[in-house]
Amino acid sequence: MQETVQPKRTALIFGLVWLTLTIVVLIIGFREAIFISPADAEQGNVGRIFYWHVPSAMLGLVFPYINFIASVAFLYFRTRNPSAALTADAWAVAAAEVSVVFASICLVTGMLWGRVEWGIWWTWDWRLTSELLLWLLYVAYLMTRRLSTTGQTSTLGAIISVFAALDVPLVYFSIRWFRTQHPSPVFGGDADSGLDKSMVPAFLWNVLAWTLWGIFILAFRIAVEKRRQRVEQAAVLRSLESDLDNFNLGGQQPERGNAF
Repeated sequence: MQETVQPKRTALIFGLVWLTLTIVVLIIGFREAIFISPADAEQGNVGRIFYWHVPSAMLGLVFPYINFIASVAFLYFRTRNPSAALTADAWAVAAAEVSVVFASICLVTGMLWGRVEWGIWWTWDWRLTSELLLWLLYVAYLMTRRLSTTGQTSTLGAIISVFAALDVPLVYFSIRWFRTQHPSPVFGGDADSGLDKSMVPAFLWNVLAWTLWGIFILAFRIAVEKRRQRVEQAAVLRSLESDLDNFNLGGQQPERGNAF
């Protein structure tokens, strides 16, 4: 019993420390973005949304590949090692949920930014459309996992994750491959791309903050999903044991008409 309790206690302490660190870095990032970093020379204070929009866009292209790798691992292990398959499936579900969150933040902040800069909430730009497609694919993934009654939700979700992974390069390269309304890349773009040195600390603090937050939510959801799996397995086992007991009791009824 002690061997089971100790790892749980250690994991809880580590999680609380990680959460505390995440909150502290989020506060530092917010302070840097709002109070320390100078306003954009062309956009003014509205340009500060950059510090949340770009990190969420970056991380929204990272967690889909965690989902993809975990989904492929599930498909590989589902008949070879069911225990490993369940662990991979927990990672896949958790990564999909985090991907939806970051894609949502990216889309919402982008629309708010676009409304001020372009005068419209939305345009069917390659970058915006491919990002929306990514969001829709992961919403479809989660809906399939929750609403499907086929009993093959993990397999169906893994298939969807393949299409989502294929969309990620399109999102990333869209502003390099196509002439779009979306601004050119901040990093690795033309000669005028890049950040002013005064903006770099705020940007890096926010990238770190949201990375820590994403990892924390990912780990938390993996733990919750693995607990759900254990509960579900226990319920199935109890149901099988109950059916077996009923079958055995039915087979032990005394035969009538053989009293003599």
